[in-house]
Amino acid sequence: MSQHAGTPAADDDAVFKALAAPVRRRMLDALRESSLTTGALCARFPELDRTTVLQHLRVLEEAELVTGRKIGRERHLALAPLPIKRIHDRWISGYMAAAVELLEQLQPLGRGTDSSA
Repeated sequence: MSQHAGTPAADDDAVFKALAAPVRRRMLDALRESSLTTGALCARFPELDRTTVLQHLRVLEEAELVTGRKIGRERHLALAPLPIKRIHDRWISGYMAAAVELLEQLQPLGRGTDSSA
């Protein structure tokens, strides 16, 4: 089954793909602290050449995790948290609720084994 660009499933796939690479997660962490120019973001990753940073940045922008705004000759980048919230709401919160429910079911079992009586 193919996913069409712009559909919720395709959008989620793009976010998961973007988050799959540790360097891209580090880039998002840097942008969470504050917005940065493209040059400042590249400087945060001295182990990578500028082209590689820009390729990773393109993946983040395609997933709509990062926005860029041109001011004069500089491009200012900022974190766009909505796609991560969408992933949280769609995936993580549901699994978290199931885990809490499972723990609540296990809790009475633990109370019955109290050996201090």
